[in-house]
Amino acid sequence: MTSDIPGPSSGFVQSLARGLSVIRVFSHETPRMTLSDIARATGLTRATTRRFLMTLIELGYVRSDGRDFALTAKVLELGFSYLSGITLPEVAQPHLEELSHTIGEATSAAILDGPDIVYVVRVPTHRIMTVGINLGTRLPAYATSMGRVLLAGLDPDALDDYLHHVKLQALTERTVVSESALIRELDRVRDAGWTVVDQELEPGLRSIAVPLRDESGTVVAAINISTAASSGTTDSVREKYLPALQAAATAISADLVLAERAERFGR
Repeated sequence: MTSDIPGPSSGFVQSLARGLSVIRVFSHETPRMTLSDIARATGLTRATTRRFLMTLIELGYVRSDGRDFALTAKVLELGFSYLSGITLPEVAQPHLEELSHTIGEATSAAILDGPDIVYVVRVPTHRIMTVGINLGTRLPAYATSMGRVLLAGLDPDALDDYLHHVKLQALTERTVVSESALIRELDRVRDAGWTVVDQELEPGLRSIAVPLRDESGTVVAAINISTAASSGTTDSVREKYLPALQAAATAISADLVLAERAERFGR
């Protein structure tokens, strides 16, 4: 464990690093440990380990029955202080950067705002769109993969309101402009949990999207992968990218739930 502690620098506080190392040795597999166990795991002497444990007990982060030591729920405050202040873009950005690096394609996250999606995260690669996409860019929800996922997540009244006010326009020759056809597609997306939109927003552009959900299961955002239509068929896009996209969505959604719980805890 001591090998994980960085080397000394002008601002390095070794005692703090050692104290944190005592906290970090506890895990799901080892929720309770003896003094000897902790000293062995951290590489500290028994005397030093005991001083840190006594301090952590005094601060309320550790409890003891006289033999074994265990963390208390108060240690959650250490993480919640950070989690309660982060937002969807901050949660999603590192996951989408990793996804983009792995698959070599552009990735994005968006939310629904009125009739449009609004980009909140964008990890570009090679340029495949003539329309410039930046943070805050708005695009019509009905013609985009993330928009379809977000619309499919609306409750019936909200979807009816959207359909009542939106004007479906042909952006390409492939764009769905029939309300009944769009409703059928949204029903399919709702059942499947993903969608591929093939050149409905712009010729040559194909994208696949999945939802992000909060703790209650409500769709709160969407993420997608954009690729050139010339790179394969819609089936090949699904086979190639959907598992990785779903895995990223699961990880982001889990982090969003943690942040949501942290915010409640902070109140």
